[in-house]
Amino acid sequence: MNCFKKDSLTSLMAKATEIRDVNWGREVTYSRKVFIPLTNMCRDTCGYCTFVKHPDSPEANILTPDQVIKIVKSGERKGCKEALLSLGEKPELRYEKAKDMLMMLGYDSMIDYLSDICSLILKNSSLLPHVNPGTMSENDIKKLKPVSASMGMMLETISKRLNQKNGPHYACPDKVPIQRIRTLERAGKYNVPFTTGLLIGIGETWEERLEALYLIDEIHQKYGNIQEVIIQNFQPKPDIKMSNHKTLNIEEILRTISVARIILSPEISLQAPPNLHSEHLSYLDAGINDWGGISPLTIDFINPEMEWPEINFLSKRMSVKGYILKERLTVYPKYVDEKKNFLSSEIRTQISKMETRIAC
Repeated sequence: MNCFKKDSLTSLMAKATEIRDVNWGREVTYSRKVFIPLTNMCRDTCGYCTFVKHPDSPEANILTPDQVIKIVKSGERKGCKEALLSLGEKPELRYEKAKDMLMMLGYDSMIDYLSDICSLILKNSSLLPHVNPGTMSENDIKKLKPVSASMGMMLETISKRLNQKNGPHYACPDKVPIQRIRTLERAGKYNVPFTTGLLIGIGETWEERLEALYLIDEIHQKYGNIQEVIIQNFQPKPDIKMSNHKTLNIEEILRTISVARIILSPEISLQAPPNLHSEHLSYLDAGINDWGGISPLTIDFINPEMEWPEINFLSKRMSVKGYILKERLTVYPKYVDEKKNFLSSEIRTQISKMETRIAC
């Protein structure tokens, strides 16, 4: 495996930019989203997570249907087109309190509740649901596919070491690499437009990052359903186990982004969050073609201290560097146009209404 360590950062960025320009041009996209934290309870306790709350915490909650629709309607008024539904993984399987809270809403599982919430959003708004429920069984995917335009789950890493005691994934059953790999395979098997990616800087080695990227590309070569890959850098926070963990420097982030563009199939969209580093504009010269979701309304609940860039301001700064910011839907055109059972008829109908709202 070429480790790319002998290549200069300048040469890697130039090669990545060339690949991006040939296949995506100088238009860099984003999805105008509203972030809906359906529940902040989770059976995993990752060392870098500030999103998750223990059921005993007064902050622990599951949003009600009315609360969800209120957020959706506010997002619709702000021009949002994606309803990003993020939630902790299967809290009802670990905590009795979480199970009781869910049962009060009339459900036995978060996946069942998520499915009905997606249906509610489709019936009561023009937004397209994108779901991030974590690891999924085949039945989970079957339930969610008819009511979601796309799904996502970060692979994060393929490192088993990080599941050992004192590691960031210790005692996290859903962060065992094989479980996440199986979810990627299942999403491919059922033709789900899927988002995945790496969380870098949590203790993985350079070689493990490369192995994860090659694995993602291998799955895409088999199924053709990986629509985008995110390279997300870890950000320490005061209220997490890894609060003193060293952050990656910008050169390491740029090297990883560039190599991701070189390794991954050119048709896979490559994105990096614009709110997790002050020098995010340099990502443009490392081969990204997408910023991911940006919300004009809701905070980034995963990194609440990191504000989204203001969309018009980001556009102006990009234009100085010769790039154009363009809005997209949560599902990429390839998966809308192709007649390969990627989307349900209900989602196609919603998209036909939505496309008229995309800004020119």
